[in-house]
Amino acid sequence: MTRQENGIKTTCPYCGVGCGVVVSRAADGSVSVKGDPDHPANFGRLCSKGSALAETLSLDDRLLYPEIAGKRAGWDEALGLVAEKFAATIAEHGPDSVAFYVSGQILTEDYYVANKLMKGYIGSANIDTNSRLCMASSVAGHRRAFGSDTVPGTYQDLEQADLVVLVGSNLAWCHPVLFQRLEAAKAKNPSMRVVVIDPRRTATCEIADLHLALTPDTDVALFNGLLAFLKDTGTLDQTYIARHTKGFEEALECAGTCDIAQIARATGLKPQDVALFYTMVARTEKTVTVYSQGVNQSVSGTDKVNAIINTHLATGRMGRKGMGPFSVTGQPNAMGGREVGGLANMLACHMAIENPDHRRIVQSFWNSPVIADRQGLKAVDMFRAVRDGRIKAIWIMATNPVDSLPDADEVALALKSCPFVVVSDVSKAVDTVAYADVLLPGAAWGEKDGTVTNSERRISRQRGFLPLPGETRPDWWALSEVAKRMGFGDGFDYSGPAEIFAEYAALSAQENGGSRDFDIGALSQLNADTYDALAPIQWPRRAGEPERDVRFFAGGGFFTEDRKANFIGVEPAKLRKMERRYPFVLNTGRIRDQWHTMTRTGKTARLTSHIAEPFAELHPDDARAARIADAELVEVRSPHGSVVVRAHVSGRNRKGSVFVPMHWTDQFSSKGRIDAVVAPKTDLHSGQPGSKFTPVAISKQDCAWYGFAILRNKPAKHLSDYWAVAPCDGGWRLELAGYTETDFEAFARELCSASGTDAELLSYKDATSGSYRLAFWKDGDLTAAFFFGSKPVEVSRQWACGLLSATATSPVERYRVLAGRTPADRPDCGAIVCSCFQIGVNQILAAAKNGAATVAAIGEVLQAGTNCGSCRSEINALLNDLAAKGTDDDDIAKAG
Repeated sequence: MTRQENGIKTTCPYCGVGCGVVVSRAADGSVSVKGDPDHPANFGRLCSKGSALAETLSLDDRLLYPEIAGKRAGWDEALGLVAEKFAATIAEHGPDSVAFYVSGQILTEDYYVANKLMKGYIGSANIDTNSRLCMASSVAGHRRAFGSDTVPGTYQDLEQADLVVLVGSNLAWCHPVLFQRLEAAKAKNPSMRVVVIDPRRTATCEIADLHLALTPDTDVALFNGLLAFLKDTGTLDQTYIARHTKGFEEALECAGTCDIAQIARATGLKPQDVALFYTMVARTEKTVTVYSQGVNQSVSGTDKVNAIINTHLATGRMGRKGMGPFSVTGQPNAMGGREVGGLANMLACHMAIENPDHRRIVQSFWNSPVIADRQGLKAVDMFRAVRDGRIKAIWIMATNPVDSLPDADEVALALKSCPFVVVSDVSKAVDTVAYADVLLPGAAWGEKDGTVTNSERRISRQRGFLPLPGETRPDWWALSEVAKRMGFGDGFDYSGPAEIFAEYAALSAQENGGSRDFDIGALSQLNADTYDALAPIQWPRRAGEPERDVRFFAGGGFFTEDRKANFIGVEPAKLRKMERRYPFVLNTGRIRDQWHTMTRTGKTARLTSHIAEPFAELHPDDARAARIADAELVEVRSPHGSVVVRAHVSGRNRKGSVFVPMHWTDQFSSKGRIDAVVAPKTDLHSGQPGSKFTPVAISKQDCAWYGFAILRNKPAKHLSDYWAVAPCDGGWRLELAGYTETDFEAFARELCSASGTDAELLSYKDATSGSYRLAFWKDGDLTAAFFFGSKPVEVSRQWACGLLSATATSPVERYRVLAGRTPADRPDCGAIVCSCFQIGVNQILAAAKNGAATVAAIGEVLQAGTNCGSCRSEINALLNDLAAKGTDDDDIAKAG
C-alpha cells in the first residue's frame, strides 16, 4: 500500500472535494488521521469532518452479519434469497419490475458492477443513485451544452482567477477545503474579487466583495441579463462563438434585452448591485463561475446551469487557466457514479443509453445477454413506482432514502408496501433499515478498497487500513455473488477491485479515439500491485498519449456530432404564486460539521458540539409576526409533512424564507426529518428534486415546558414530545420539551432508569420562575442532570456537558450543578465555534476585547481556526459584528 511515514494514504469519504488523508495506526490499535500534504486536492488541508474521521470508526451500531426478516443468517442463505426473489420477479413481471438505488458513498468499482448487472444482464436501466439529488441538473446541463458530462476546469482555476462567482454554493461549509484554497488565493492576490449569489447570507459571504441575495429561483433571469449585457458592452468573443458554438442568436433572443431595472425587480436585487456584478464580469477575463446545490436542486436547475454556461461560451472563457463554469459535487464519489453509468439515463463511461452505437459498444464489451435500450426510472419516480407496485423488488445500497428523498414519509410507505426490499449498509442505526427483508453488512470507510473521483475529475484510491469486522463484505462482492446465483457467473468472476477497475478502464477506451470525453485507457493495464500504488490522477488518460493539460474546450472540441457547443436558450421560471396557507419558501441544506443523515458524523462529540439539534432559521420580521421567539419550537409544514425544530431567528435569512438543515433523522430527533416536508417536484430535464423551494407554513409550537439534560448513558427511550439527542464528552446531551404538564421528578427518574442510571437524587425548585433542576449522583460522580423551565432553558450547554467529566464530592460543588451557571474560577466558553479546539464564542469575544482584532490574531491567542480552518469565516463574522456594534461584559455573558 502507498504509505506516508508509518501511515496509509487514502481519501476522505465526505464531500466531492476528494481530500487525501494519511491514516496511522498505533500499536494499541488506535487510529489517527491527518491531511495528505502530497494530494493535489487539499495539500494537507482538512475540514472539521475530515479532521474528526478517527473518532467515527466505532463498531457500536455496525451491521456485522446478514439478516433475513430481522434474524441472523449466513451469506449463502441471504444471497441465495436475493437472487431467487429478483429472478422470480423478473420472470413473472419483466426486468423493469426490479430496481437498484445506489449512492455516491460506494466506490467506483461497486458502482460499475451494479450498473453492469442491472443494465447489461437484467436488461433494465432501473438503477439510480442518491447523486440524483445533488448534481443531476449539472449532468443534464453539461450534456445539452457540451454533448457530454464534462467539467471543463480544475481546482487551480479558482486560485488563478481574478473573479470567482459562487452561485448557490456555501463553499465555506459544504466544500471547506476549496474555500480554504480560495481564501488563501485571495489573500495572495488582493485584486481578486469574489461574488456570492445566494438568497441566504451564509458563512461563505464573509469572503465576498459582493453578495447578491436574490429571490429564490431567479438565477436564470440574472444570467440571461448578464448574457445580454455582455453583448451590449462588446465583451463577446465572436471568434470563439463562430468557430466552436451554435445557437447563439437563439439564446440571445431568449435572454431578451438588458434592462437593469427590470432584472433587479425580477431578482429582488438592487439595480446598482446588478450593474456592478455585470460590470465585474464584463471587465474580468479570468472569471470562474462555481455552482452547486443552490443551482442544481431546483425544478429549473438544468436551465440555470445552461444560463451560466451560455455566458462562458459567449466570452470564450472556457477551459483556460482561471476561467470556466465549474460544478462542485456533493458526495465523495458522485463523479465516479456519473462515469460508470450509475444514473438511470446513462451508460457506463459517459456513453448515452439513447445512442445505439454506444449500446452496441457496451454490450459487445461486456458480452452481455441484453442491454437496456431506454432510460430507467430516476430516484423520485423510482420510489413512486415502488409505491404503486410497478417495482416489486428493490436493492438499496449505502443510502437512506426514507430520510433523504423528498416527500420522505411517502417513501417510507412505499418501502413498507414493497414485496421485497434489500438494504446494504454499515449501520443498524439507519431509518431505512427498518423496511428491509434482507440486510447485507457492507464494508465501511477504512475497510474497503477502490477508487473515487472528485469534482475536478481526479481519481484517487480509497485504501483499507482496518480488517473487515464480523461478516462484513464489500458491495462489489455481494453484487457479484448475486449475479452468479442468477446465472451470470461469466460476467462477474472478479478476484478483486483491481480487476474491476482494469475492465472499466478498458471499456472507456473501447472504440473511443477521442470521440468521447471519458477515456482512462492508459490505466487498463494496471495489475493488483500497480493499482494499489495508484497516485491521484486526472482524466482523460488515453493510452499511448503523453500527459497533457486536462482542461477541456479552450479550443473547442466539444462532444456533439459537429463538435460544436450548443447555446441553450432558456427562459426564467415563472415564480410560483404562494398559497395563503403556505406563504413561506423552505430551503434545505447542510451545516458545517454534519454529513448527510449523520450515521458517521453523529458519533463524535466534537462534531455535534457546534450545532446539536435541528433548527429553522427565520427572518426576525417573520418570527415576530408568528410570535416565535428565538429558541422556542416552531412547526414547519407543507402538504406533504411537518417537522418541529428549534427556532433560530437570524437576519442572515431572506424575509419570507425558512432554512432547515437536512441531517436529522428519527435516530437523533423526535420530528426533524425535513425531507418529509419537501415537495417531490422535479426538474423536467434532470429529474432532480427542487429541495431549495417548497411552499410551507410556520407556526409556534406551544410547549408547557422545556428541558435540557446530560446523561452518562445514552437514553434507551425518549419520553417527551420533543427531543434531540447528541453525544458529548463523557455521555449524551438531550434537548427536551413537552406539550402538556408533567411530573419532572418522575420523568427524570424514568429516563434515568431507561438509560441504566440508578443513583442518589439532589433537586432544586424555584416556584417563582417555574424552573426545576435535578441531579443524580453515584459514588461521587454525576450520572445525569436535568434543567426544566416554562421557557427555553438558559443553561450553557458547553458548561453542562463538561460536568460529566468532572467529579464533585462536596455539597457546595453539587449545588453548583443545580445553580445552572459556571463558577467564577471556571468561565463559560459559550457556544462552540471552533470544533477542533472546542473554542467558544465567549472566548473569542473576550480575546477580541483584549486586542485580538483579526482572525489570525484569534488563532495566535486561542488556536481557533488554525487546524482545519472551517470556523474562520464564523470567527470573522463575530469580529465584524463586534466592530460594528461594540460590546461589553454583558454582551459576552449573553453570547453563551
